[in-house]
Amino acid sequence: MIRVAVIIGSTRPGRNGEAVARWVHDLAVRRGDAEFEIVDLKEVGLPHLDEAMPPSMGVYEHPHTRAWAETIASFDAYVFVTPEYNHSISGALKNAIDFLYAEWNDKAAAFVSYGSAGGVRAVEHLRLIMGELGVADVRAQVSLSLAADFENFSVLRPAAGREAGVTAMLDQLVAWAGAMKALRAAGDYAAASVGDS
Repeated sequence: MIRVAVIIGSTRPGRNGEAVARWVHDLAVRRGDAEFEIVDLKEVGLPHLDEAMPPSMGVYEHPHTRAWAETIASFDAYVFVTPEYNHSISGALKNAIDFLYAEWNDKAAAFVSYGSAGGVRAVEHLRLIMGELGVADVRAQVSLSLAADFENFSVLRPAAGREAGVTAMLDQLVAWAGAMKALRAAGDYAAASVGDS
């Protein structure tokens, strides 16, 4: 069974991300083609990146890094629920991503964003980051407007059609997650392709 993490990408007090993530999760668990679990960066509680070795080396000194690596490695795909802060993602989300490398590789990702402009600029940054990590990000995304999809900018009230958007996004994500899982199962394809060039 494909395992998907719905990652809450904000740790700010009063954040909207938790309600958005729970909404996505509630819709996702109705499906029968994957397992979905919320991963809350606030509960993970990572410090600022404090590993001496680059994450690509896979040498993790601290217990919190090893625990985070185990969590991320256990999933086949990710739905990043992200706010937009200053045209980008939150520092907490970038920090959490930067702690690891191989655990992200050859997985699939989708994005649900929110903000005054729907959070689309944060997603554009996330797509660049995912590309560097070898994560296949799907085209369909859900962008929530603080004005149109939230009451008083704080209570989630998704506009009509948003559920269909989540369904389309998850359809793509689960399909890509299955393809990437098969790719990972094929073994050391990356080293082989590099050697052939």
